[in-house]
Amino acid sequence: MRLHTLRVFAYYCTCIITIPVYATGVILLTPAPFRFRYAVAMGWLRVQHWALRNMVGLSYEVEGLEHVPSEAAVLYCKHQSMIECITTQMFLPPQTWVLKRELLWVPMFGWGLAQLDPVAIDRSAGSSAVQQIVDQGRGLFKRGIWVVIFPEGTRMPPGQTRRYGMGGAVLASETGVPVLPLAHNAGRFWLKGRFDILPGTFRMRIGPPIDTRGLSPEEINESAMAWINQAMTEIDGPQEEVARPRRNGPTP
Repeated sequence: MRLHTLRVFAYYCTCIITIPVYATGVILLTPAPFRFRYAVAMGWLRVQHWALRNMVGLSYEVEGLEHVPSEAAVLYCKHQSMIECITTQMFLPPQTWVLKRELLWVPMFGWGLAQLDPVAIDRSAGSSAVQQIVDQGRGLFKRGIWVVIFPEGTRMPPGQTRRYGMGGAVLASETGVPVLPLAHNAGRFWLKGRFDILPGTFRMRIGPPIDTRGLSPEEINESAMAWINQAMTEIDGPQEEVARPRRNGPTP
């Protein structure tokens, strides 16, 4: 156990050392096209996965790659930990994320992240945040860039879920792009607020794309949530729904 703790500590040291290096590279490439900035970020992600596999003993397996559409899509990803945030890029096309704008204020990490064209929103803004997602997402799709949505809006402990926000569903409904649902059990290995990262192999399962043409945002969310919850039950056990605080206007 003590040796594993040292290996986890070594992994975190790798993060601390490499983030400024790669973030600087991305920032210096600010005038360059997105694909160059994204390529540098992918270099950092490969380092992270190498370190997780070789230092910590954590790897992943993916099911359902045959479902990945050829056109840009909205990825609905279950959110449990940090690991899924740095894993989907390893097997899906170039992508960016809908995220809280405060992340962009984190020194080096956030500054580099800002150069990857994320949709950074004020989550308290309600309907205006949803419109921001739609406006920026439409432009991203035209450039062939996927948009990653964590529809629960925050990291949820394993075995729990909550009502989905409307931002991703409105974006998909108004643009007609498919929604690709993704379930996983990464939170069993790397849980929010804990130093330890457990060794093992977490599972990621991709579902059939949801054809959003003619569907309302509510119908899109219902279809995505039903598939993800069923997949999570098969991967990780029954899911308990948790109430989500109400806000003024539609939730992102």
